[in-house]
Amino acid sequence: MMPSKGFAVGGHVSTRGGFLKAAERAVSTGGGAFQYFPKNPRSLALKKLNESDAKAAQAFTIQHNLMSIAHTPYPSNPAIGRKKGEDAYQALINSILNDLEIAESCGSMGIVLHYGHIQSGDSLEGYRNIIFCLDEVLERWEGSARILLENQAGDHGPMGTMMEELVQVRNLCRYPEKVGFCMDTCHAYAAGWWNGGPDKAMLEKGNKLGFWKELGAVHLNDSKYPARSRKDRHERVGKGYIGKEGFLWLLEMDWMYGIPVILESETGADGTHREDIAQVIKWEKERPER
Repeated sequence: MMPSKGFAVGGHVSTRGGFLKAAERAVSTGGGAFQYFPKNPRSLALKKLNESDAKAAQAFTIQHNLMSIAHTPYPSNPAIGRKKGEDAYQALINSILNDLEIAESCGSMGIVLHYGHIQSGDSLEGYRNIIFCLDEVLERWEGSARILLENQAGDHGPMGTMMEELVQVRNLCRYPEKVGFCMDTCHAYAAGWWNGGPDKAMLEKGNKLGFWKELGAVHLNDSKYPARSRKDRHERVGKGYIGKEGFLWLLEMDWMYGIPVILESETGADGTHREDIAQVIKWEKERPER
């Protein structure tokens, strides 16, 4: 499904009851986008696709002009390579392919994959492992859904905390056209990538590196901790250290449009992101004319 050029914000939704149910939840909260786990978020075990449910979800998203992305399970760590053995490595490869297949069937634009980390050894080994993993997966992938590498806060080490790293990994893999980026605002702030307000240096770096043109999604999260804290602790938008003014500035950027903008923080009293979605939509309408 091709993205529109409009603004599309939504939350991470449960797939309890199926993928169509997830899309319906997104609409019920007033969102124009949503994120979901394609399978158990704490396991790399493969999920057998319910094709009729996936097709129904895709038809529903088209009907309601929804954009969606999937998020790979938490154990997905491309930086670790074969350190846990060949079986574990192949389980990772097959899991990522499984996520891509599910996302494609549901009409999603891509899958968010954490950059990954390595506990011991040379960081260069971790970078090589990520590139080899991407190459092996994407050599077998012929769909249109992309892998969206997500920047990291730094709580597991320095890997994935710099814009240059994500861009260079994409440049060095054999199938860069199948790779894009997901920018998490809390992670960028925690890592010192973004100062939390108007940031000319960040904009210029993204333009120079070609980061913004390959941005496929944004995780719009505030931070429970100050800048450069290296702590991955999301806060509801406008209630953390980034605050309203920082998000108002982001909403002036062209690259925030035509891609899914996803809230991953705590939900409101009703158990959904409805309140925060309405708040971000209100802020977006207040932005200066671009």
